[in-house]
Amino acid sequence: MGLKEQILADMKEAMKAKEAERLSVIRMLQAAVKNREIELRPNEITEPDVLAVVRKLAKQRKDSITEFEKAARQDLADKEKSELKVIETYLPAQMSPEQLAVIVEEVIKAQNATSQKQMGAVVKEVMAKANGMADGKAISDLVRSKLA
Repeated sequence: MGLKEQILADMKEAMKAKEAERLSVIRMLQAAVKNREIELRPNEITEPDVLAVVRKLAKQRKDSITEFEKAARQDLADKEKSELKVIETYLPAQMSPEQLAVIVEEVIKAQNATSQKQMGAVVKEVMAKANGMADGKAISDLVRSKLA
């Protein structure tokens, strides 16, 4: 079952179980996927496209949590955290920091990267190898520290 179908099935399940909060988040996710589908017409939406939408929504929630906590609005931060938990169920398992470090080392050796100027190429290659299983900010920070 694809991610799009999984979201639809979970939405039906949340309706039957009368889980209002979870249903609200899944509907928002479904709407975002549908909007992306409309943008891509006449082409079909692919699994990576759906995953990109889910990642984007998760990133928005993380950014909102940070901002709400800075503004001392814990009530709003808590709401965003609960939404993020539901959204993260659709993301693939994240890579451990040790696994990520191994990939970064391999790419740096393969490209003979030695300076910050080569950081962009290294990050791009690591992102491709991580295949969405690692956060872009974590990758960027790790590459920066290795090339420093």
